[in-house]
Amino acid sequence: MIFRYFILIIFFMLIAGQSEAQKYGCTDRLAVNYDQSATINDGSCTYNPANLEPSISFSLAGSLSETSGLIFWNNQLWTHNDNTDTNIYSLDTLNGNIIKIYPLSRIANKDWEEISQDDNYIYVGDFGNNGGNRTDLRIFKISKNSLTGNLPVIDSVKFTYSDQVDFSTGSNNTDFDCEAFIVSEDSIYLFTKQWVSNKTSVYSLPKNPGYYIAKLKSSYDVEGLITGAVYLESERIIALLGYSDLLEPFVYLLYDFKGSAFFGGNKRKIGLLLPYHQTEGISTADGIKYYISNESFSLYSVINVPQRLHIFDLTSFLGNYLNLPIPFPDAENNFIILPVPAHDFIKVKSYSALLPIDYILINLSGKIIMKGRLTSENETIIVSSLASGMYILRIGKEKRYSYKIIKE
Repeated sequence: MIFRYFILIIFFMLIAGQSEAQKYGCTDRLAVNYDQSATINDGSCTYNPANLEPSISFSLAGSLSETSGLIFWNNQLWTHNDNTDTNIYSLDTLNGNIIKIYPLSRIANKDWEEISQDDNYIYVGDFGNNGGNRTDLRIFKISKNSLTGNLPVIDSVKFTYSDQVDFSTGSNNTDFDCEAFIVSEDSIYLFTKQWVSNKTSVYSLPKNPGYYIAKLKSSYDVEGLITGAVYLESERIIALLGYSDLLEPFVYLLYDFKGSAFFGGNKRKIGLLLPYHQTEGISTADGIKYYISNESFSLYSVINVPQRLHIFDLTSFLGNYLNLPIPFPDAENNFIILPVPAHDFIKVKSYSALLPIDYILINLSGKIIMKGRLTSENETIIVSSLASGMYILRIGKEKRYSYKIIKE
């Protein structure tokens, strides 16, 4: 009997020790509420506002004025239009030029809004539904091996939403529009463009050809219209692309989630400094460099934004999560800022050919709160007196030498 009690005591001690070791909380060091003692991410992380400029932008050909989706495959970008055009275009990642045109003449383009892929297939979403009245929603499934032939092998996945009962809502007055989806294992996951609520909902359906009821899984308030998605499955990173009612583009990062609980991990919104850009397509190969395309947009001949391809570097947002090594300053990486986030100081490692060079530190209101000069390759800037939050370190007179500083 004593031996049994002893075993029970050991058992309960082990359980207690396990629960003590596992603490739920925010595990992202970039978050405002980062908990150093947390071992399991509970999705509670909150972040200061952030905005990002493109590293570089390219003009796209006139035939891509309504480019509406992007994937990265075979070291090329692939896109399509959302009008009656039934071609897929491969693009050069270095300049956005069209490399080749692939006609898909045996199918129609009612409203192609997104492109995705798995190892063997390209998927094109013909599910644009601004009026909320379509009953022929479908995703074309195209064999990659057959794409270069005269007759590409194409099947389709047809669906309807499990909770849609009203098909007469009117133009831009529905929550059952969709312009974004990803493919994962044996499923397709739709991210809706909700004109009424400004949220997005995730629906799942099989990726095999057939007709299905898309099942509602979850919803999240993104405060905007979602128009594109890319999934780096190996790293559990989804980037949703969208814009506000005033055409203010953003990327919503979802990362460090479990399974298909996409909104169960970190959720971070990043504004893109591309005013009045109707951003539609997004893709990445490594989770750091993101390609984003926008349609042409004009308003009363006052605003005229041409179709373009932009490259964004998200190292400062996802580098820690991806455990990337800190690069050494050179002609390409002129300044390295660490640590992120900072507490008492930041270190600035510089490319020696640029020294000496002036810097300013500004807050999110644009007020200059610190000035100085970098004179050595390893400079220390004391920030212990600053309030917690986000700042911009601008080095020299060029905006491209601007770095986000997060002060704990």
